Amino acid sequence: METIKCIETRRSIRKFKAEQVPHEVMQEIVSAASFAPSWKNTQVTRYVVVENAQIKAKIADEATLGFEHNNGIIKGCAALVVVSLVHGRSGFERDGSYTTSKEDRWEVFDAGLATQTFCLAAHEKGVGAVILGIFDEAKVAEIIGIEEGQKVAALVAVGYADEEPSAPKRKSVEELVKFV
Repeated sequence: METIKCIETRRSIRKFKAEQVPHEVMQEIVSAASFAPSWKNTQVTRYVVVENAQIKAKIADEATLGFEHNNGIIKGCAALVVVSLVHGRSGFERDGSYTTSKEDRWEVFDAGLATQTFCLAAHEKGVGAVILGIFDEAKVAEIIGIEEGQKVAALVAVGYADEEPSAPKRKSVEELVKFV
């Protein structure tokens, strides 16, 4: 698929078929996402693929901060990808000082780049995805037993699409860009 076409045709998928995504396909998606840029090539993003229905339900019931819409998405997806990051690497110099005024917020930027790259790679492989942002990071980390030194950055529900949403309205280029 051409890059621009991939970007323009990817949609947030919230309804999924029951079919599981093969591990090989998920590994290919993560492999592609590993090429996302990161602060000084720190490559801090990690992925935990939750396929177990009981664990997905526990996250949906206990960690969505009462946002009911996400409960159904999490319970209905083939897998919930917990995107995490290795804390304390992006934005830092070797002596531990911050490089810029963004301080450690570079790590979230890096995880965001990797997450979007993950979603584009998933689309290329015929796998639907939606990034979920309303959740209790600490509770998700507890439920999945995240590795020490990592922080949860995003949740991505994935699976084969059981819907074909149309493109949402986009702002005009004139609204988005300014040349000086």
